[in-house]
Amino acid sequence: MKLRIITSAVVLSLALAQPAMAADAPLSPLMKQLNNGNWLPEQEAQSLSDELYYQDAIQAYIQTLPLLNTIGLRDGSEAAFGKGYNVLPIWKERMDSRAVVPTPNGDVIYSMSYLDLKETGPLVIKAPPNVIGMFTDFFQKTITDVGAIGPDRARGGLYLLLPPDYDGPVPQGYYAFKSSTYNVFLFFRTIMGKGEGKPDPVPAVKNAETTRVYPLWDVEKDVKPMQFPDASGKRVNMVYPTDASYWQKLKTFVDYEPLTAIPDATRSALLSIGIVKGKPFTPTAKQQELLNKAVETAPRMILARRQVGRDDQRQLYYKDRQWETSWAGATAEWMQYGTLDANQRAAFFQIAYSSAAAMVMHTTGAGSKYPFATKDGSGKFLNGSNTYKLHLPPNPPAALFWAVTAYNITDGTMPETDQLLPSTNGYYNIPKNNDGSIDLWFGPNKPDGVEDSAFIKTVPDRNFLVALRLYGTEDGFYDQTWIPDDLVQTNQ
Repeated sequence: MKLRIITSAVVLSLALAQPAMAADAPLSPLMKQLNNGNWLPEQEAQSLSDELYYQDAIQAYIQTLPLLNTIGLRDGSEAAFGKGYNVLPIWKERMDSRAVVPTPNGDVIYSMSYLDLKETGPLVIKAPPNVIGMFTDFFQKTITDVGAIGPDRARGGLYLLLPPDYDGPVPQGYYAFKSSTYNVFLFFRTIMGKGEGKPDPVPAVKNAETTRVYPLWDVEKDVKPMQFPDASGKRVNMVYPTDASYWQKLKTFVDYEPLTAIPDATRSALLSIGIVKGKPFTPTAKQQELLNKAVETAPRMILARRQVGRDDQRQLYYKDRQWETSWAGATAEWMQYGTLDANQRAAFFQIAYSSAAAMVMHTTGAGSKYPFATKDGSGKFLNGSNTYKLHLPPNPPAALFWAVTAYNITDGTMPETDQLLPSTNGYYNIPKNNDGSIDLWFGPNKPDGVEDSAFIKTVPDRNFLVALRLYGTEDGFYDQTWIPDDLVQTNQ
């Protein structure tokens, strides 16, 4: 017993003999960086936490812009033309600047509708022959092309769209595809005929009106008859929201769709700002302020990236021209080197919609290409106060047709002037030069001696871009034996 007491005393004595850790002992690098191992001052902590929430909101916007782009199209269309699987608005006299839509193409006949597989179950769509179209989920990931690049190979046919949670039998005889979202975007374009020196929309409209949509399990007497409202000439806003409703529409969509409908990276971004399926979305007053700031600033950031351009210059089609590709060398799924290019995707969906394989693949005589220019040959941004000439070499490589259109740079809408359709195409009798080439003109006023069909009117003091469409793109474009000239400013 006495021995134990002596031993304990020795241990205690030895312990007390150890030197106390000096207050100035070396700190780890992270402790040095983070306030010498202490919590941050309360004001700094709150400020940095708010800043991170704001940055999360910016990333959530960038991740979800393709989705809200589609929601904007749907909400604007259904408010103007009605809702239902049997409602297919058609721009029967072509789409013009009265339709507030990102980069609409007034040189084909548009048919667009919005299907809800949660409401209807599996849907059958009878696609017309020779359509240029697609079905996409609401994140604008292509479910399938329709037409020459699709399984029907431009013959038309019966497509069967299945909900994401469908596990029933799949009947034979259909081109069957499962969507990742209940909501599906139907986007068909039909080709106009050539009339008296101008395009004739009638054949394209008749073809579009052969579309049929009906639930798979419904008998004929229960199927609603198709409605084809004429959308032409209507003032309709189909652009994504630019205010706080952006987040509310996003939350509504997240709650409606299966959890797996939202990609993992997007779910993570939404979790960071408090948007979770089935949970209340109740941002604080400060968070609401930051969300509002993000929905105003994120578009400016995307626009800035588009303005500055890419460091790698992959967006340029040619080494010596200003023409760009919206995909910058990515696939239709926005994959660069096997990795999602979210910034390039956001740049596209700020001003456009619908990305499909037929727009990206090198398919001779079947796909389509959309080079666009924001600058003239000298590298200056196009300005609607100036006059420009665009020289196109003979025989544009487009088996179906070619078209040229002017757009606003910020949202891809058509500039509205007394020329409601700022576009021209190969259906018009555009005067040709001796070698078969043509010259097109852009500006606030038509130059003397220029035909109406060769002139596109611009808005003074407003930047614009020019898109060249080649439908049924041929090899001359891919191997660059046919190259469009840059736009050249003719006024000084």
